[in-house]
Amino acid sequence: MSDKPSVLFVCVHNAGRSQMAAGWLRHLAGDAVEVRSAGSLPADRINPAAVQAMTEVGIDITDQHPKVLTTEAVEASDVVITMGCGDACPIFPGKRYLDWALEDPAGRGVESVRPIRDEIETRIRGLLAELGSPESAHA
Repeated sequence: MSDKPSVLFVCVHNAGRSQMAAGWLRHLAGDAVEVRSAGSLPADRINPAAVQAMTEVGIDITDQHPKVLTTEAVEASDVVITMGCGDACPIFPGKRYLDWALEDPAGRGVESVRPIRDEIETRIRGLLAELGSPESAHA
């Protein structure tokens, strides 16, 4: 069993918000936090505008792929952060659940995705502070 916290980001398509959040957390926390993302109805590919917006801030998420939400992923995570997936996420006792109300970047250009990316960064930095990650002090 690992001592490091694990976080699962869930949205419907696992193509925009959850992928950007996972990218930010990996970037800012390094190996200090285990990061997962998934979708209740995964898309075929990540939103290109989300990829571009993250590339602009030096975070490469091009190697990520939308993944289906599994019970195992929820069970293996300490914190589950939902982003508009409604009741699709299974609830397990002992897990911390947060729901981040963020605009859906689906079908939007990079100009519209940038503010969503920046809001996610702010929330990730706050999450790292709550988790007490040593990397959050350096980010």
